[in-house]
Amino acid sequence: MHAPLLAAPFAFSLAVATAQEHPLVVGNVLPQATVFAPGVGSTSETGIGALIPWADKLWAVGYVAHVKGDGIGLYSMDANMLLSKHPASVTGTFANRLVHWESKQVFLGPHAIDADGNVRTIDDLKGHRLTATARHLTAPREKVYFLTMEGLLFEVDVATLAATELQDVKKRLDIPSGAQPHFKGAFTAQGRLVVANNTYEEPEFLGQRAAGRLAEWDGTSWTILETNPFVEVSGKQNPTAGARYGNTLYALGWDRKAVILRVLHEGKWQRYLLPKGSRAWDHTWNTEWMRIREVQTERYLMDAFGTFFELPSMVYGGHLAGVRPIATHLRICPDVVSWRGMLVLAGDQTDNAVGQPQSGLWFGHLDELWRWGKPLGSGSVWLDEQLAPQQTSDPFLMHGYEHKCMHISVSGAQCDFTVEVDVLGDGRWRPYATFVAQRGEYLHHEFPTGFAAEWVRVRASSATKATVTFVWS
Repeated sequence: MHAPLLAAPFAFSLAVATAQEHPLVVGNVLPQATVFAPGVGSTSETGIGALIPWADKLWAVGYVAHVKGDGIGLYSMDANMLLSKHPASVTGTFANRLVHWESKQVFLGPHAIDADGNVRTIDDLKGHRLTATARHLTAPREKVYFLTMEGLLFEVDVATLAATELQDVKKRLDIPSGAQPHFKGAFTAQGRLVVANNTYEEPEFLGQRAAGRLAEWDGTSWTILETNPFVEVSGKQNPTAGARYGNTLYALGWDRKAVILRVLHEGKWQRYLLPKGSRAWDHTWNTEWMRIREVQTERYLMDAFGTFFELPSMVYGGHLAGVRPIATHLRICPDVVSWRGMLVLAGDQTDNAVGQPQSGLWFGHLDELWRWGKPLGSGSVWLDEQLAPQQTSDPFLMHGYEHKCMHISVSGAQCDFTVEVDVLGDGRWRPYATFVAQRGEYLHHEFPTGFAAEWVRVRASSATKATVTFVWS
C-alpha cells in the first residue's frame, strides 16, 4: 500500500521500502514529484506552467522564462504517484492547455496528446512562448488557436498539426511603442475570441502609459474593451452552445485601485471590482499566473492577487452573485485541476536567484483551501479622481469578509457620498448611508461586524476630486 497522500500539515511519512512502493509525503507535497533545472548554469525560473488530467494520467508541462533554460519539458504522473518525463519533452515557456473533444486530443504546450496518451509535437510552435490555446471561431472541429506571449495568433490543424500565423495581435490593439507585450489568456465564447495582455509596470502605475489590454475579435475586426492589464479569460467549454449566448465568460484584470472582474453574459459585458489580498502581485511578471478554472463539476476557482475566490458557474438576469473569498495566500499557482479525487496545484517555487530552480505540486482537497488564511484585502473605487455630478462607482465585492471599513478623502469641493448596497446581487441597490465630506477632509466609517451584502458602491452628489477606499479583514 502507498503512504497516505493527505497527511496532517508538516507530518512526515517515511518509507522503508523504495520510493516506487512508498512515495514520501511531506504535508500535502510529494518531494519526489519535483521539477528541477540543472543546478549550475540555470538562468531562469523552472515552473509547472499547466496541468491536465488525460489518458488516465496527470500531465504537466514546464515553464522557463524567455525560452531559456534546460532540463524540463512534458511530464506525466501515474496512479502510483510517480512522475516521469516524456521523451518528446521540449524545454520552453508554456502555460497553455485545451481539451479538444472533437479530435479526442489535449493540447498542452506545443504537444497534442491523444486519448491513449500518444504524444505529437507541433514543431513550428516549439520556440514560441505559448500562453493560451482556444477553440476556433469558424472551424472548431478542425482547428484551434494558439496565442503567444508576444501576441502572435496561430491557427493549428488538429489532424496534421500544421500551424499558420494569422496575425500579430499587438499591432491590432495599438499597444504603445516601448511597452513589452505580455499576452497571458485567451478564450472563445459567445461568438468571439477574447484575449488578455497584462503589461503593467511603473508607467502604468503612475498613469503615464496604458499598455494592458482586454480585447475581443469576431473573426473580422478587433474591439478593445479595456486598456488596463488583464491576465486571464476563462469559462466553461461547451462546444454545443450557440454562438451568441454560450456560457458565462470571465476576464480577470486589475489597475492601481482594485482587481477587475469582467463578465460576459448573453453578449453583454459587466464590470465589477474586488479587493487585492496582497500588493505583492502588482506587476506584469508577478500576476502572470492568476487563473480561473473549473476545478470540480460546476465549481469554479479564481486565484487573484493573493486570494482564492469561489465563482458561480451561472449568471442570471445579467447580475453576478456568489463571488466568495476563500483564503488569502502568497503561493504562485500557475494551474489547478482535480485528479483522482484530489485537488492539484501547480507551482513556480524558486528561480536561480535563490539556488537551483525547482517547482513541485500540492495535493489536497478543494475545501482545504478554506484553512489557508482568513480572507482579507483592500481596494479603491476612486483614487484621487475627478468626479462628475451623480457619478456612480463600479460595484465592489463586500460579501465574505468579517470586518469592513471605508475611507473617504476629498481634495476637491464639498460632496455628499451616498453608499449603496446590493444585498442579494440582483441589481437592486439600496441606500446604506450618506457621508458629507468637506474640501481637504478625511473621514472613515466602520460597518457593523458581520454586515453582509453582495456588492457595495458609492455615488457622488456633485463634482469633486476624491478617494474612496474599502479595507476588508
